[in-house]
Amino acid sequence: MEWSSSISESRLSLVLIFCQIITALDVPLDPKLLEELPQPPTITQQSPKDYIVDPRENIVIQCEAKGKPPPSFSWTRNGTHFDIDKDVRVRMKPHSGTLIINIINDENGGKAETYEGVYQCTARNELGAAISNNIVIRSSRSPLWTKEKLVPKTVVEGQYAILPCRPPIGLPPPIIFWMDNSFQKLPQNNRVSQSLNGDLYFSNVKPEDSRDDYICYARFNHTQTIQQKQPISLKVEPDRLSPERRPTLLLPTGSTSSKTELRGNTLLLECIAEGLPTPLIRWIKEGGELPANRTFLDNFHKTLKIIDISEADSGKYKCIASNLLGSAHHVITVTVKAAPYWIREPTNLVLSPGESGSLICRANGKPKPSISWLSNGVPIAIAPEDPSRNVDGDTVIFTDVQERSSAVYQCNASNEYGYLLANAFVNVLAEPPRILTPHNELYQVIANKPALLDCAFFGSPVPEIEWFKGVKGSILQGNQYVFHKNGTLEIPVAQKDSAGTYTCVARNKLGKVQNEVQLEIKEPTMIIKQPEYKVVQRTGQVSFECTIKHDATLVPTVTWLKDGAELPNDERFIVGKHNLTIMNVTDKDGGAYTCIANTTLDSVSASAVLTVVAPPTAPPVVYDRPDPPFDLELTDHQERTVQLTWIPGNDNNSPITKFVIEYEDAMREPGIWNYLTEISGILTTVQLKLSPYVNYSFRVIAVNDIGNSQPSEASEQYFTKAAKPDDNPTGVQGIGSEPDNLVIMWEPLKHFQFNGPGLQYKVSWRQKDGDDDWTSVTVANVSKYIVSGTPTFAPYEIKVQALNDLGPAPEPTTTIGHSGEDLPMVAPGNLKVQVVNSTLAKVQWDPVLLKYVRGHLQGYKIYYMKVESLSGRINQHVEKKALSFPGNKTHGMLPGLEPYSTYKLNVRVVNGKGEGPATPDETFKTPEGVPSAPSFLKITNPNLDSLTLEWGPPSHPNGVVVGYILKFQPINNTHELGRLEEISIPANETSLILSNLNYSTRYKFYFYAQTSVGAGSQITEEAVTIMDEVPPVYPGIKNVTAAAAETYANISWEYEGPVHENIYVEYGVAGSKEDLKKENVNGSRNFFMLKGLTPGTSYKVRVGAEGLSGFRSSDAVFETGPAKASRQVDIATQGWFIGLMCAVALLILILLIVCFIRRNKGGKYPVKEKEDAHGDPEIQPMKEDDGTLGEYSDADDHKPLKKGSRTPSDRTVKKEDSDDSLVDYGEGVNGQFNEDGSFIGQYSGKKEKEPAEGNESSEAPSPVNAMNSFV
Repeated sequence: MEWSSSISESRLSLVLIFCQIITALDVPLDPKLLEELPQPPTITQQSPKDYIVDPRENIVIQCEAKGKPPPSFSWTRNGTHFDIDKDVRVRMKPHSGTLIINIINDENGGKAETYEGVYQCTARNELGAAISNNIVIRSSRSPLWTKEKLVPKTVVEGQYAILPCRPPIGLPPPIIFWMDNSFQKLPQNNRVSQSLNGDLYFSNVKPEDSRDDYICYARFNHTQTIQQKQPISLKVEPDRLSPERRPTLLLPTGSTSSKTELRGNTLLLECIAEGLPTPLIRWIKEGGELPANRTFLDNFHKTLKIIDISEADSGKYKCIASNLLGSAHHVITVTVKAAPYWIREPTNLVLSPGESGSLICRANGKPKPSISWLSNGVPIAIAPEDPSRNVDGDTVIFTDVQERSSAVYQCNASNEYGYLLANAFVNVLAEPPRILTPHNELYQVIANKPALLDCAFFGSPVPEIEWFKGVKGSILQGNQYVFHKNGTLEIPVAQKDSAGTYTCVARNKLGKVQNEVQLEIKEPTMIIKQPEYKVVQRTGQVSFECTIKHDATLVPTVTWLKDGAELPNDERFIVGKHNLTIMNVTDKDGGAYTCIANTTLDSVSASAVLTVVAPPTAPPVVYDRPDPPFDLELTDHQERTVQLTWIPGNDNNSPITKFVIEYEDAMREPGIWNYLTEISGILTTVQLKLSPYVNYSFRVIAVNDIGNSQPSEASEQYFTKAAKPDDNPTGVQGIGSEPDNLVIMWEPLKHFQFNGPGLQYKVSWRQKDGDDDWTSVTVANVSKYIVSGTPTFAPYEIKVQALNDLGPAPEPTTTIGHSGEDLPMVAPGNLKVQVVNSTLAKVQWDPVLLKYVRGHLQGYKIYYMKVESLSGRINQHVEKKALSFPGNKTHGMLPGLEPYSTYKLNVRVVNGKGEGPATPDETFKTPEGVPSAPSFLKITNPNLDSLTLEWGPPSHPNGVVVGYILKFQPINNTHELGRLEEISIPANETSLILSNLNYSTRYKFYFYAQTSVGAGSQITEEAVTIMDEVPPVYPGIKNVTAAAAETYANISWEYEGPVHENIYVEYGVAGSKEDLKKENVNGSRNFFMLKGLTPGTSYKVRVGAEGLSGFRSSDAVFETGPAKASRQVDIATQGWFIGLMCAVALLILILLIVCFIRRNKGGKYPVKEKEDAHGDPEIQPMKEDDGTLGEYSDADDHKPLKKGSRTPSDRTVKKEDSDDSLVDYGEGVNGQFNEDGSFIGQYSGKKEKEPAEGNESSEAPSPVNAMNSFV
């Protein structure tokens, strides 16, 4: 073909090289081998490319590398050599390339700005040089706010407002937040929010927004400082008629904008709108969907955040602001660029002389990055020539390398947005072969199984491996062997004749080495008699056999399993050498039983099933306690023995397990039966051992699994002959109750030990190691004897012998006792105290001679007390403590002392009587120790990014407190702990404002006090900073509110989280057990109207979100308004109106009747004259206090006024006074009413009334009385 002729000769050679199968040399990870092989330098640790340093701390620029031989280090600054020896403030860590620039030292300290620049580290040894990234050092800056004259801002209610922040440009940029004069965070919501640049936006203002302390704060994390802008004043002028308006976007301006962001970063898009009512913001991506798991809506949906963006996130994003009057939108065109990122990073290459290989460096980015190569830190174009090297774009090809070809190559991939730098070395090694497998390794394999014989090796060039069998064997080859690349020889089927010695030989042109290994072939383990299927009845017995055959040199272990698990821990399961036996089988024992035979090389198993069945049915058996024995007979009477025989009673289907024999002493304790002995249930005769001088009777009790029988009838009596005592009293001891006496005590004999009448005790004593004879006294019916006039604490030999009328007991044994003790005479001498540490002291003393102890030496007791605290603390209560040391000790440790205190102590010797005199007080001081925990730790005043800590000094300082240590770390939602920070605090401080914390984050604090010795116990506390923004990780619904009317309610809420969640509203009658009704909501809305509600009813409403992020909800309760009358209802048909009209009509009728009565009732004289004509005190005018009327007698009757005829003050009329009717009154003259409604004129004549009627009032009644008269 014609085009093939155009290929150059060099290009053709490269193609041929790539066509070869080239494998770089693998270096085994053998520590000893790696330590011996030469290796070019490798950078292991370095500072970040963009390194912002704190100007208040020393600058530490990291550069660590490894290599063989160890590399040396050098630095460049701004492209030129940086001579650190010429700058006293700069030093390099030993055996490291890390630079430390002294900034904080007063004597040699400098300014961080002086050392800003671009630094690069080079690590070099004889095989090459590796270089670090270009490390740009910049000092953090927190400039002050520029001075500006702030004019109070006045806005009409309902209009929008923007409060500018314009923070100073810092390094890195500050974090912005708004607070008031009280350092309280200003509340933000859909209407009021902070933009990404820090300005505060009001979509519309309200009167409550008026205030003079809108303060913008800028926090600079690196320098831990907060700068404050001058307060901004906002005044809202009221406007009750503020018109509603459709939304307008305040940020960004216009209808379109563009934004460029780098791949892997977080994309932040922002839309802030004004309008009335407050607009709501939603986001869409034109022609696509927002990534579900990487999208978050922050700042009340005004900020769209997409994390870890890629080129696929490029496109047009539209934000839409809407309210009831309309909407506005803005389109942001997003372009995603990319700094270089690795597709294939070059890796280290280890070659042998004459071999070939390549380094490949491939990176991508947008725009496409350019690739450049360096050799040992020098551009490859000007680096020393290497004939084995050929550069072809992103690949460096090595052909026929030599040892001098070793070097470190750097690949640089860069575009306008950044660069990548990677070091990869080419290490050309010429090493003779080495075999890494241990010499004479033994391999054991089961016959007919594969055998793998290792021969781990290394060499450069790669050695050739050959295997031999036997000392003079030929090279192994053929299909019966498999030769692995790592040197391992595999024998797929090892036979008996495969055993023997195998030799592995590794050779290259630099040498040869060999190693021998041993192979042994073992017989397989077999089960020659396997367990078989069994069927057994309940309560029966079953056995499984398992006989194995194994190699004689292997030790097998046999294990039994039931249903694949260990056997039950039950003694019924008996494991033998070749079998498993189960006793008293139960239903639970059924199942599969497996026998497993294991050796170190193989394992075999066999199984069988056990089935448990019920035994044949039989009549139920009645079990009961045995019947009592009978026919008791005594035979073979001897002085000290007798034979008892009996006949057992019925065992009642439960075998008798034993017989219990009891006796009665009719002479001393008649009616009391005592245990004598017991025998097996299969015996009916027993030889009983007896004591002399006892009148015996016997009875027998039978025992089975159910219980005891009733006792048998008593046997005949047998009275044994008297004899001398067989035993002497036990428990003989001699002690003194006073310094000049000896109290001899013993345990008296039991009655059956008397052996005869007239029991007495012979008490004997004499002083030990003296020439005195025994002194004896005989006593009866006592168990002690007091010897007086003895020397203090003298040893005595003591014995007590029993005797009765027939003679004494055998000679008793002698016991050593002591006469009474007295208090010790002297104190220990030579008291010394050695302070071991702040809480421990060693006390030493000389022992007190035993003759001065004057009693049994119990030990020594140390009394000690704290005299004062060297820290100046006053001892409220001085407590004297004691510590005892038993035995003849001459030293003891005194623990639990308080550090930094003065103590005094003394020592006393102790015997059984008490304590001796004390030594002179010895005073000593304990050194400082670590303090106790601070007495309290309170965390108050949580703010956006700060907390106030208050503490109290330790209750036990144990020295001079030199300061405090505060450690703290954040805790995330899964209770994992973050990075631990540490702060040192002076001793005179009792509070600290901890700034630069993360918003809405829980922190755990560890607080210590410390003395010169070290830090003491910690006190811990947890606290949370104020929430700055809703966490975006999970969807959240909060602030659920309801605006309710009669039959509907408008539900609104705040939702934050990933988009595409399914929003729903659940509601129901509050307190009802019925399921809640559910209404789905468009995911882009945060309000919903519930219709068809019952008026005057309490409802519970819940808003929820369902989706990948789970379920979140919050509840609210509201009540619908009461039902109102419809405006179209005819009022004339309403009951209340009809009732009102009836009441009015009735009142008019009553007034008419009253008028009629008044007109026809009175005489022909004025009221005033009638009042003057009567002087009766009972006749009174109207009382002003209760409104009652005076009553008058008629002129013709002249009858006395009845006392009960007056209208009571409670406006009621008695029945006998209210029986008047209109018939009693005649027509009167024309009466008139004056303007105030009172009656004027004269009464007309009145018809005669019946005598029983009583007197009638001549005054017009009040309306109340008139109404009462018609009741």
